[in-house]
Amino acid sequence: MNETLSKSELLTLVLRGLEGKIAPHSLLYSQEDVTPYECDGLTAYRQRPLLVALPETEEQVQAVLKTCHHLNVPVVARGAGTGLSGGAMPHAKGVTLSLARFNQIVSVDARSRTAVVQCGVRNLAISEAAAPLGLYYAPDPSSQIACTIGGNVAENSGGVHCLKYGLTLHNVIKVRGFTAEGEPVTFGGDALDTPGLDLLSVVVGSEGMLAVITEVTVKLVPKPLLARCIMASFDDMRKAGDAVAGIIAAGIIPAGLEMMDKPMTAAVEDFVHAGYDLDAEAILLCESDGTPEEVEEEIGRMSEVLRGFGATAIAVSRDEAERLRFWSGRKNAFPASGRISPDYMCMDSTIPRKRLADILLAIQEMEKKYQLRCANVFHAGDGNLHPLILFDANDPDQLHRCELFGADILETSVAMGGTVTGEHGVGIEKLNSMCVQFSAEENTQMLALKSAFDPKELLNPGKVIPTKNRCAEYGRMLVRAGQIKHPELERF
Repeated sequence: MNETLSKSELLTLVLRGLEGKIAPHSLLYSQEDVTPYECDGLTAYRQRPLLVALPETEEQVQAVLKTCHHLNVPVVARGAGTGLSGGAMPHAKGVTLSLARFNQIVSVDARSRTAVVQCGVRNLAISEAAAPLGLYYAPDPSSQIACTIGGNVAENSGGVHCLKYGLTLHNVIKVRGFTAEGEPVTFGGDALDTPGLDLLSVVVGSEGMLAVITEVTVKLVPKPLLARCIMASFDDMRKAGDAVAGIIAAGIIPAGLEMMDKPMTAAVEDFVHAGYDLDAEAILLCESDGTPEEVEEEIGRMSEVLRGFGATAIAVSRDEAERLRFWSGRKNAFPASGRISPDYMCMDSTIPRKRLADILLAIQEMEKKYQLRCANVFHAGDGNLHPLILFDANDPDQLHRCELFGADILETSVAMGGTVTGEHGVGIEKLNSMCVQFSAEENTQMLALKSAFDPKELLNPGKVIPTKNRCAEYGRMLVRAGQIKHPELERF
């Protein structure tokens, strides 16, 4: 990277390199114009970019990448900015490549059940376009009204229906875009299998570090004839966690299986009035979809399992309006939390389903340790946690305690047999926790994979994969904080 030049000198070079290739009105570089791009949904960390480019064509994307590659200028691709791990936070001496103008649905094919869309198309817009054909796009993150398919590919997003229908990886068959050098590249294909290495599964979830995606071909699935949702209350979190494992053990794969703890239930009920049981220690939402006969049979089986594990109350949606009302609280968990706290940090880790109660109880102890509140919501079916730590970012001490709290949740998840991320990505937020989950040798191998795609390391640099030096420094910090002993430092 070009560290010897000042920001003004570098900006002059980039503007000169893009002259005649992209319209001046599509290049933003005044402080006022670039400030809206200084962070994504992780607002605790901010950085203004050198320049924001808003290309309108693939040729312009290619021109930006070729120019930046020639000048050794970092590039950070950005979609809607709804990410929650700082993956789209700009580089101070880099270009933020906003793909917001790539918002066209190219085609929807009912015969092949696929849609070809530009990367800036909103997640929900795909289902809206496919609805007249009786089809929809299954992955449904809570931010689906705003998040883009390109960002979903970058983070391998899921949603409340991922247990039955899979993550983004399972619903995308092809992506097109450009390498860091500006060379066109395609991953996957229109057939069920493609020759050579399966690089599509490498790129999906790579957080913008390997290529810039401009077009995505997704699978569509038929809209079910009927969907109904069970809302079950539990007076004990362990009973609720055991019920989740019990449903899966019974051979049932619900369309959705979500859990909320008491603090989260209170927050969302005050916001959307979904009819949640405010006395329950935990609430489960279990959805079945399919034919009326299939749904009736599955609802009956799930209700039996839930009662067997101690559900204190069970309600089954009677119509579509009530089903949507049951889900409205879960879908609005994040904005509801924003009403009760100046700021929140949404964590994202995974654990084995059987450890759901263990992690919830551990988080309760962490609330006392760090003197901060935490409301919890889970993709319970696949063990994906979303604890929301409530704090005030204007208080540096609270921010510091929040960071320690979040790291504790992630590292406890790893200790319980889980991972530091499920669907939000690593970004900058979880770099240190990657040092806990992976050895220095494993991180080195992942960096080698990035170098194979991006030898100059210009695409979204400094994120996702920690260096050996960073891990060593994190280990020393934990020693100073008294959280590990000196002999344990060797793992870093």
